[in-house]
Amino acid sequence: MRWKREDVIFETIREAEVWADGVANEMYGRVFDGYEKLDYKVAYALSFFLAQERVWIVHKEEHFGIDGVIYKVWVTVVEGMNL
Repeated sequence: MRWKREDVIFETIREAEVWADGVANEMYGRVFDGYEKLDYKVAYALSFFLAQERVWIVHKEEHFGIDGVIYKVWVTVVEGMNL
C-alpha cells in the first residue's frame, strides 16, 4: 500500500473539499492508495468523493499520536472489479 501524508490544516470545509478533490484524482489514478492528514475536514470530504466510485471500498481510521489525531483514508478494490 502506498501512502501520502500532508500536514496542512484548512480553515473551511470548502477549502478542504477543493483539496480533497485533487487528492481523490490522484487516488483514481493509482498514484497512491491511502492518505494521512491531521485535518478531519479533508478526510471527511475525501471519504465522500471516493465512495462515489463503485470499484472501491473506502476505509477510515483515526490514530491518536503526539501530533494530535491523524486521520487515515484508504481504498481497496471490490472483489471482481477491474480498474
